[in-house]
Amino acid sequence: MSTLVPAVLLCLVSAVCYAGAAIAQERVAATATGRADAAYAPLRRPGWWGAVALTGLGSALHVVALACGPLSLVQPLGALTIVFALPMAALFACRPVGPAGWRGALLATVGLAGLLSLTGPPRTESLAVGERPLLAAGVLAFAAAVALGARRLRRPVVRGVALATAAGAAFGMASVFTKAVAEDWAAHQAVPALLPPLGAIALLASAGMLLSQASYRDAGLAAPLATVTVVNPVVAAAVGVLALGEDFRFGTTGALLAATAGLLAASGVVALTLQGPGPAGGGREAVVAGGPGPGAATAGLAPAVATTGPRAGARRRRGPAPASRASGVGGTARVPGARTRARRPMPERSGTRQG
Repeated sequence: MSTLVPAVLLCLVSAVCYAGAAIAQERVAATATGRADAAYAPLRRPGWWGAVALTGLGSALHVVALACGPLSLVQPLGALTIVFALPMAALFACRPVGPAGWRGALLATVGLAGLLSLTGPPRTESLAVGERPLLAAGVLAFAAAVALGARRLRRPVVRGVALATAAGAAFGMASVFTKAVAEDWAAHQAVPALLPPLGAIALLASAGMLLSQASYRDAGLAAPLATVTVVNPVVAAAVGVLALGEDFRFGTTGALLAATAGLLAASGVVALTLQGPGPAGGGREAVVAGGPGPGAATAGLAPAVATTGPRAGARRRRGPAPASRASGVGGTARVPGARTRARRPMPERSGTRQG
């Protein structure tokens, strides 16, 4: 239990770093929208570099937490990023949180607290060297099969969810190998022995990033983000229980209660991911306006760019018409004049016929 408390604290601070980085990235992206150099404008903003620093700090803390605590607990606690993003956005970005957001945050918090109370003491058992190639090859083969099979799916949402499932599996397995590297480093393994798992981490993380990007392109952000956020800890926790010998308190009863708590936390995460930003804009258009990456965790808090654009355009279309009618004579006089000239020859023709 001595290393479990630092692991939980590190997860909490890591989630706060990720949430702050997401909010900072979203604010920088919102101010750069509509500019000609929008793709490179964030690079000149100190806020964007601050978000990059927070992301790096959160990643480092997450790795240290994996070294201290069990994989079946540390990985699900990463979902606290979305929970912390709600009050932080309300405090720093002045965006009120709706009732649906608070309900999702409550469900996620209660579920994660249940997992924390049922998690057994951490173990020092590392992933066996012979199992590592099999696990990496199996997940990569699964991801490749899903990516090839997704081309035959006609519905974009179904295709996006399938790709997001493969991305979540790749990210979860990357965390498993990160845990293995942390255990090997703590056991004073030689540096050459760490190169294969580090290469597997790079390959799995790259595959997960590419698959998640493809899922966002096909189905927006809400459904793929919820899928990745749920599948990632499920895969990591399953490997932790089956391969690393991690268990829960109270035997089989504790495992069933932990599964129930996990489902409760997953439902809260899905509710947080699918909920809109509140009064700023409506629902799913605002959610899709976000982007992937660490900032995707709070993409539902982004301003509704997709909904405000058409409204502004509608005002522009309606604006010139009343102005031309009220002040401009040329625009309104030409149309009646053209009609008058078109009607003037008609009496002449009738007069000619009478004569």
